[in-house]
Amino acid sequence: MNIGAVEVFYFSAVVSVILFVEAAYILFAASSTSRRRINRRIAVSQEKAISQKEILVLLRKERGLDAEGNLVLPVRWLNLLIVQSGITAGLSRVFAYYGAFVLVAMLVLLLVTRSPLLTLAGFPVIALALPYLFLNSRRNRKMARFGRQLPEAIDLITRSLKAGHPVPVAISMVAREMPDPIGSEFGMVADEVTYGSDLVTALNHLYDRVGHPDLPLLVSSVSIQSTTGGNLREILEGLSKVIRDRLKMKAKIKAISAEGRMSAIFLSAMPIILFMVLLALIPDYYGGIWKYDETYVGFTGLFIWLVTGNLMIMKMVSFKV
Repeated sequence: MNIGAVEVFYFSAVVSVILFVEAAYILFAASSTSRRRINRRIAVSQEKAISQKEILVLLRKERGLDAEGNLVLPVRWLNLLIVQSGITAGLSRVFAYYGAFVLVAMLVLLLVTRSPLLTLAGFPVIALALPYLFLNSRRNRKMARFGRQLPEAIDLITRSLKAGHPVPVAISMVAREMPDPIGSEFGMVADEVTYGSDLVTALNHLYDRVGHPDLPLLVSSVSIQSTTGGNLREILEGLSKVIRDRLKMKAKIKAISAEGRMSAIFLSAMPIILFMVLLALIPDYYGGIWKYDETYVGFTGLFIWLVTGNLMIMKMVSFKV
């Protein structure tokens, strides 16, 4: 069998592509596993030769706090939203990115609509609604990850207490053993206790930084034990069971309400998809209606009606546990 140079070239190209994809996958998987295994606090301590107190100050400033852990912005809810979203860029970069986003989005909207009035009308959505939705989405995702990790962290503290370690040492074990977001958060608690803060105050700071609704239970447990005494290990074991049961109940509710949520997504997307399909297949289908003011009034009414329907469905499938 004669093998020509062309066949050898194609075979070598295929083998090269396969090897390249495999190497890229191995590299990405290794780096992804490393990122999941290590938390931000440990990464900073490995990257920079600075003291633990300087690391604590750095982590605070990255999250939008000052060196003492206090809020910086005069608008408290906005500062808390930025801190609880988990962004580690610092307030100066956050506002720089915000300004660049608003400027670029407004220019794109002006180029697309060619109407200064419509561009000005879209400013509240671009400058206020979209950034708020982005930060709120990041905060909800972070709180969900934190909530899934919290029972495991409490179990780790309980096992450490069984071994005879004091509470601050048990908390520092969570900081060493668990990934973000809970690893760095409990690491900051351990550092605050190390540098003079009492444990209850440090846990209250943790609640301010995260905002998870289960954290007040942990703060209350530690506070009651520190003032009145008692077996903290048994209290934390019961707390871990309560939090796990709440997570199971939330998962059941999410599964039961999946049909309603999928209906909302489908009913919201279908008009938009049909509109885009008609524009692609028959560009002149809506060509004669854009010159009438009633068209924009009608589309505005449809949008408001669509949002109202989605809010009603969200209210129907939302339950507090």
